[in-house]
Amino acid sequence: MQFGIFSVGDVTQDPTTGRTPSEGERISAMSAYALKAEEVGLDVFATGEHHNPPFVTSAPTTHLAWIAAQTQRLQLSTSTTLITTTDPVRIAEDYAFLQHLSGGRVDLMTGRGNTGPVYPWFGKDIRQGIPLAIENYHLLRRLWREEVVDWKGKFRTPLQGFTATPRPLDGTPPFVWHGSIRSTEIAEQAAYYGDGFFHNHIFWNIEHTAQMVDLYRRRFEHYGHGSADQAIVGLGGQVFMAGSEAEAKKAFRPYFDEAPVYGHGPSLEEFTRMTPLTVGTPEMVIERTLGFADAVGDYQRQMFLIDHAGLPQDVVLEQIEILGREVVPVLRREFEARRPAHVPSDPPTHASLVADGPGAPHHLVAPAAKVDLTVPTTGARATA
Repeated sequence: MQFGIFSVGDVTQDPTTGRTPSEGERISAMSAYALKAEEVGLDVFATGEHHNPPFVTSAPTTHLAWIAAQTQRLQLSTSTTLITTTDPVRIAEDYAFLQHLSGGRVDLMTGRGNTGPVYPWFGKDIRQGIPLAIENYHLLRRLWREEVVDWKGKFRTPLQGFTATPRPLDGTPPFVWHGSIRSTEIAEQAAYYGDGFFHNHIFWNIEHTAQMVDLYRRRFEHYGHGSADQAIVGLGGQVFMAGSEAEAKKAFRPYFDEAPVYGHGPSLEEFTRMTPLTVGTPEMVIERTLGFADAVGDYQRQMFLIDHAGLPQDVVLEQIEILGREVVPVLRREFEARRPAHVPSDPPTHASLVADGPGAPHHLVAPAAKVDLTVPTTGARATA
């Protein structure tokens, strides 16, 4: 099973000191967190994509390329690649280029984003968010799997005899996760293509998360990719740890109370009851995280958000140290002890996809063994 950390890249004032880091300091800190993640044995670092203040994560592939040059084994990913407002041609070329730079240590998570004003900045209409995600992703698959693409759709200019460069490393496109917290159409899309489904349930109760994952699993099986429990699932989570629960809450409370994403709302205690946020000891984090599998089934990737809300760099580095040294080794052992033999431990990697060979379903534009025309949410049904 893969474990990692992700960052949304917010530039937030530290409520205990009143100091706000510069954008450069925030970028440098995020880079340090990625290097620390590899040092302590974590598997994945992911960055978000935002194009509005107070975030600095506007160029994910640039950042991940720098991290790739400083690391040896860390898997590089995104916690959102904006499939709605970013041209699929740009995504195809940027991430294939990153594949080559990193030696294949890259996958990505497509998503619609949660910031409405971004859409008109890139000439898009937020009311078309779902159709944009569907059409753009299907074009992305073609760009990575067809040498020459002739294409005409609704949301961008046509392509005639177009070849995206560079071509995917070893002729093998990156593995893609589809991230969504509430859109059933996106769970359906992930299932149709046999891709991964990531539910970043940091604001949602586990019952809602379980419903979304269950939908994806059932549709994954429906489309002939394997049994429902073999579907590739990832989850998000939030933690803050200390030697005791009281100590952790005392340290984290001022950051929680003033956080731009959930400050001035429910109390810390209410939020930890309603969502996966765990503020306490490493043992509490282990117990809470293991419980996720009871709700959603055995899954393949667990990501933690731990660097937001103005937390200072030394504190975040300590959190990553605790996560890597005390929490993840236990989670690995316990998750694998309960996993049935036929359920994948890890999501597909570049090495495993190459080993599957060029005839594997991953290389098909539309690999679904069964097309259900009664479900209109998966968009165009181009043949492979």
